[in-house]
Order: sequence, then structure tokens, then C-alpha cells
Amino acid sequence: MSAEALSGRWLRAAFQPAWEPGAGDPGRRGFLAPDARVRTLLRVLVSYPEVRYVLPDRVALQGGADARLIETVLRFLARQRWLVTGVTLG
Repeated sequence: MSAEALSGRWLRAAFQPAWEPGAGDPGRRGFLAPDARVRTLLRVLVSYPEVRYVLPDRVALQGGADARLIETVLRFLARQRWLVTGVTLG
């Protein structure tokens, strides 16, 4: 069983080219980049109790996460145009 199936829902981000996590990237880009802006964004994301974990390219949510919370996080991430080009729900 995949990690996404175990965790419920997830949000996958498409990043600007400079932030795109590459294959084998040990967390130096995407949501795990050492940039202060990304670190602040990561702190905001993990402040939600429904967020289970964050990987360089996705945010895993609890299966029972409220639709309003998901919509809020989707809109919040979509506004981070300096970092992401789009966010999808899976």
C-alpha cells in the first residue's frame, strides 16, 4: 500500500524551476528548502493538526481532514507564486 493511501489525502505542488525538487534531491528544494521563506511556510503548514507530514513535493493530510481546511490550504499554497506554479489534491 502506498504512503498516500495510508495517510488519506495529499496536496502535490508543482514548483517554479528554481525550487523544483529533482530526483534524488535530499531535501534542498521544494517544501524542504533551507530558504527562510520556505522554512516559514513549512512552519505554517505543520501548525495545522490535520497535516501528517511534508515531503519536498507534497503535503500529506489526515483522511478525515475537513473540506474547508483543504480548500484553505490549497488557496494559501496557490498564493505562494514565488514558489509554486500549481497545487493539486490527490
